Amino acid sequence: MNRRTIALTAAILFVLSWVFPICAGLVSNPTSLPQWWGTVDVALAFVVAVGAFGIQVLGHGNVDKRAERTTYRIYRRSLHALLVVSVLVMVAGDRIKWANCATGFLWRTWLFFYVLPWWLEAMGLPEIADRNSKIDD
Repeated sequence: MNRRTIALTAAILFVLSWVFPICAGLVSNPTSLPQWWGTVDVALAFVVAVGAFGIQVLGHGNVDKRAERTTYRIYRRSLHALLVVSVLVMVAGDRIKWANCATGFLWRTWLFFYVLPWWLEAMGLPEIADRNSKIDD
């Protein structure tokens, strides 16, 4: 398996892992979820964490200035998500069970931003955020 395939697989697993905190936050009664729900959530979270470690190993020493600058631009643009979440908390505050989903959202978001530079390199996309930039390394 090549680096790009591993990175793409890790990204797909990461996106799938978001289903669990979303459902946990939206369900009115968490005990109504199937009994296997928590087990699958934890198992997938473990696989995602191992995948993130694998992405970091794949990209170790390969993150160049282009990937750093792209990551920085993505970080800067993603800051707007904080405002979106703030509005979501105000508008849908009592309809979402934040205690059931906040931890899952927070660690997944942190992990996403942490491995982003290595993931960009593993995917071969160090300039995905701004294809018009001409950066000399």
